Amino acid sequence: MPLSNLNKEQLEAATCEKGFNLIIASAGTGKTSTIVGRIANLINNGVQPDEILLLTFTNKAAAEMVQRVAKFFGKDMAAKIMAGTFHSVSYKLLKQLNKNITLKQPNELKTLFKSLYEKRVFYEREDGVNPYDGGYLYDMYSLYLNSNEGESFEDWIKNKNPDHELYTAIYEDVVLEFNELKSKYGYANFDDLLTIMLDTLKEEEFDFKEILVDEYQDTNPLQGRLLDSFRPKSLFCVGDYDQSIYAFNGSDIGIISTFSTRYPGSKVYTLRKNYRSSKPILDLATKVIEHNERIYEKQLQVMRTDVSIPPKLLEFTELFAQYHHIAEKISQSSTSHSDIAIIFRNNSSADGIEANLREYGIPAKRKGGMSFFDSVEIKFVLDILVMQLSHNDMMAFIHVLEHGKGIGKAIAKDIFDALVKLGHGDVFKGLFTPDSSINNPYQSNRVKNIQLGLFDDFIELGSVSKFKDCGFEEAFLSNPILKHPKLSVDGAKYLYDFYLLMKQIRRTKVPDSLVSSVTSSMMYSRLKESLATKRATQKDGNVNIIQKTKALAKINRKVMLLRNLARNFQDLSKFVNSMILGGGEMSEGEGVNLLSVHASKGLEFKEVFVIDLMDGRFPNRKLMSKGGSIEEERRLFYVAVTRAKDVLYLSFAKYDKIKKLDFVYSPFLKEAGLIKKEHPEE
Repeated sequence: MPLSNLNKEQLEAATCEKGFNLIIASAGTGKTSTIVGRIANLINNGVQPDEILLLTFTNKAAAEMVQRVAKFFGKDMAAKIMAGTFHSVSYKLLKQLNKNITLKQPNELKTLFKSLYEKRVFYEREDGVNPYDGGYLYDMYSLYLNSNEGESFEDWIKNKNPDHELYTAIYEDVVLEFNELKSKYGYANFDDLLTIMLDTLKEEEFDFKEILVDEYQDTNPLQGRLLDSFRPKSLFCVGDYDQSIYAFNGSDIGIISTFSTRYPGSKVYTLRKNYRSSKPILDLATKVIEHNERIYEKQLQVMRTDVSIPPKLLEFTELFAQYHHIAEKISQSSTSHSDIAIIFRNNSSADGIEANLREYGIPAKRKGGMSFFDSVEIKFVLDILVMQLSHNDMMAFIHVLEHGKGIGKAIAKDIFDALVKLGHGDVFKGLFTPDSSINNPYQSNRVKNIQLGLFDDFIELGSVSKFKDCGFEEAFLSNPILKHPKLSVDGAKYLYDFYLLMKQIRRTKVPDSLVSSVTSSMMYSRLKESLATKRATQKDGNVNIIQKTKALAKINRKVMLLRNLARNFQDLSKFVNSMILGGGEMSEGEGVNLLSVHASKGLEFKEVFVIDLMDGRFPNRKLMSKGGSIEEERRLFYVAVTRAKDVLYLSFAKYDKIKKLDFVYSPFLKEAGLIKKEHPEE
């Protein structure tokens, strides 16, 4: 049984009385075993699996815990546990209540937001203060939703940056229009899942006997309010304040630090035995993290005695010499590639190391930075599939159309609105059988308002005569959407490619067949060509043919991965939702693990390189100036080094010859005792 494998501290936590319990579980102390043991204890004591709610930071972590429960209680019983991230659990529960929700990827609705924002004109301007661009404002709104304490978005913006008070009326109006459109089409991104769930819990109640929360230190105020809205009878929260690294996403370390005061009568348990890292590695991590304030006292005990290799500092005169040396070192290592990780704070670090690994023929898989599902070539295919599920999916339509030359987000939305009008509410009817009596489908209903940045739309239509020699079918050429005054010949040809593709796959519903049809279409071939050319274009404007070939090969590999994923599904809706909910947790390929610090969380490797440990890069001073802190950067360092089990390398360089920048070593290296002098000899 799971409980028989626990040490004394883990067992005490797993079998504690119901109530409000916080378990401080440092890196490598067996928090997953403790959570699985707790679930086993609940079931052994008569709690039904469907009365247990397990909230984790990733769906992968939830699946692993449920699988471990299944080994002891059977798959059928374990499957009844409601488990997943705050977002995926909210989605499942809302679906149980038959809520009408069309789920969108985390950044997907940014396109819609930007298309609305781009229509605004900031007539009045503050000297020296430019308004936020649409993408940044969208990110600010997401941060507001996750971290606000009850104030309005307008007041929140003013508190963050008083210089933007002049623009807040436009900002708020864009948000208002954005939310109205989301509501109209039933769209929900991950933030919305939580806010909708929060509203739902005011009227609905779920009878969970205990709620377990993993990675509790990364809970943000919105998630904290949601947790309390479940009105838990018993809470079992597991976390480590030293690993709270998601402040940029709104997480608040104050939530774990105030647990005892917010839940009177609560108990705090501490897991002290570390089973992951060797003593030298753990000693270094502890030496650095103790510069942060201690919230709950803890003294880790190293359980491993089989290896004792001191962490090694690698110091380089030049930045790329560092990357080259690490790649060479890995090429000579006897450790399997899958058990080696290179951990970085900035994406530019990963680009340099990835190129050097390739020179040595070392395969690498990269996680952190851009998700597999955020890449244009994959997003495009999924958006076409979304339109098969729902013709009127405005977001999918805009995402697909915006890649046409001269189209962009704003014109794509204009075309979508026109097709809805031409098809009397159905985009595909507007595309294939438009109402010919509607001469101007682009007539706007918006009211001019200079204060809110709203001006008159175009009224004069364009001529379709410029498209007569394009070889379009007569049915398409006669469609009034071609009258958009800003639609170029190239844009119209792209729109025609879209028309032909949708016509070809109109009745296909099997995921594998759809992915195959889309990726072998003329439209997708042209998209691949365009993307590969763009990615291989050098600063002088010339296209590097070798790089272009590699870019095409990389796109084709991604397509094959998506096809392999599609073969596991027969239901199109389940496939699309699975790709959206689990997309951020995927990495591509095999080989050495290239990981951002955030992506490395929860993982462990025999051999770890933490690179570019220069002041400014790690800690990242730029992010610190935007609201971060040295304490958070130190926690990131702690997370990075505690991924290592046996071997840890910490590296830095003194100079970047390309950017002509001088570097100073990270203060964390000095705190770790690795820098003995102010200016060490190489």
